[in-house]
Amino acid sequence: MKSKLNMGLVGAGRMGVAYARYLAWRVPGATLYAVSDVRLEAAEAARAETGAAKACADFHELVNDPAIDAVVVMTPTKLHKDVVVAAARAGKAIFCEKPLSLALADAQIMKDEVAKSGVFFQLGFMRRFDPGYAAAKKKIDAGAIGKPCVFKSTSKDKERPSVDYLRPENSGGLFIDMGIHDFDLARWFMGEVESVYSTGGVLAYPEMKGIGDWDNAITNLRFKNGCIGLVSLSRNGIYGYGIHTEVVGTEGTLQIGYDRETPLLVMTKDTIAHDTVPGFYERFENAYIAQLQNFVENLRTNHAPPITVDDGIAAQQIAIAATTSCQENRVVEV
Repeated sequence: MKSKLNMGLVGAGRMGVAYARYLAWRVPGATLYAVSDVRLEAAEAARAETGAAKACADFHELVNDPAIDAVVVMTPTKLHKDVVVAAARAGKAIFCEKPLSLALADAQIMKDEVAKSGVFFQLGFMRRFDPGYAAAKKKIDAGAIGKPCVFKSTSKDKERPSVDYLRPENSGGLFIDMGIHDFDLARWFMGEVESVYSTGGVLAYPEMKGIGDWDNAITNLRFKNGCIGLVSLSRNGIYGYGIHTEVVGTEGTLQIGYDRETPLLVMTKDTIAHDTVPGFYERFENAYIAQLQNFVENLRTNHAPPITVDDGIAAQQIAIAATTSCQENRVVEV
């Protein structure tokens, strides 16, 4: 077994650069060997900062490098398929950021290529590696709250990303880009989803009208085991980044999440105040690192991936059904 695996990172955007730093300095067992981005200057900047051996603009050069053991895919979602297919055909292990793809047809191609090549593939749903969510899963599996009956999850961005990013042809839309985390958790905690009913609107950002997406939406879930759930999504949390989940069981309830970033209360006359969580990077940084460490350890010890292509497809099917439901104002089976 190699003491360290050579990692190739494809995509040097904001999160890609963060992952480059993690792989270079914070994931034992990994070495950041190469960075690729269509903007060569971005790849070169990440290489220079982290001390990686090489930078390139064409990801094919990276995935076909015999020195590379594994490829970490951090491109925009619409480009995931091309990189995953190329990496699979090159026989490289793959870590791919969520969501799997924008279209189910692309997801199926990715699944087929991974299966055909037999390469190791792990999908990145980082909330499963957050200490609160991981502990909740253990409690549920141990029967601490009896039978789970109701799932409630809320995701709020402090403010919207750029309108160009929000266009469904780029991000996949609210349910795929943002809600897919909640849909994955719903499956993880409760089981498979049978049907959804969504409603949404452009309520906070009028400049989003006409792009085919919503800034706020609610999805009701019906699980195959008869249980129910609700996912609330908002692009205008304003006060801060808010990620919260509640699971109600027959013998108790679990609540996951927090709104105070710093353990400090400021108490003055008639007021008690605290800060808020700035964004996803601050809220889930340790989870991002933990999932990369898990990926590396699974490779080094020949363990099965905890999150597979099939998990990505299942969450994507829920998100697409939720989108269709919101567009057509009807219950949609998953």
